[in-house]
Amino acid sequence: MSSVTAVPIPPTKRSYLAWIWFGIAVAIAGGAALAWFGTATVVAERADNVSFLAANKAVDGVTETASGLQIQTITEGTGASPTDSDVALVNYKGTLRNGEEFDASQQPTPLPVANMIPGFTEGLKLMKKGGKYRLWIKPELGYGSEAKTDPRTGREVIPADSLLIFEVELLEFLPQSVYMQMMQQQMGGAPGAPPPSGN
Repeated sequence: MSSVTAVPIPPTKRSYLAWIWFGIAVAIAGGAALAWFGTATVVAERADNVSFLAANKAVDGVTETASGLQIQTITEGTGASPTDSDVALVNYKGTLRNGEEFDASQQPTPLPVANMIPGFTEGLKLMKKGGKYRLWIKPELGYGSEAKTDPRTGREVIPADSLLIFEVELLEFLPQSVYMQMMQQQMGGAPGAPPPSGN
């Protein structure tokens, strides 16, 4: 008969076991962090608009209105907010979810509050003068299923059903009637006024 020779295995030191368990804990924590941030990136890049907005709502400082507009204050403004009868003077930049810019003001731009897409109008009415804000406008409050093209090139700049992201700085606002008077004065006077004297 043959006999089996037993090879004694020396016991593992406790310090080695502690390091092994510590390594396992670090690996699990690292995997969880990668999964969390990886999921956030995937949601930002690939999820549908509803999933993106649900995740975005949890971001610190983002609030959602009853209509579904999401807004974040970057710099707090002061005073009153514009109304539908005002013209707002703003700097703005509009991007798609992938970061592609589709529009931006080159200088402070007057925008009639009531004549914008619904989400932009609602956002303007929540802002205060001197403040800077970020808006996430779902398609139903933007252009919906209508794609927008650049009239100069014919290139599609906003695909149908796009979620729009705007950074808006509200510089000033004034009643539309006052704005119209100012524009008429710059163009040569109010209608019915006598012509300027030629002295």
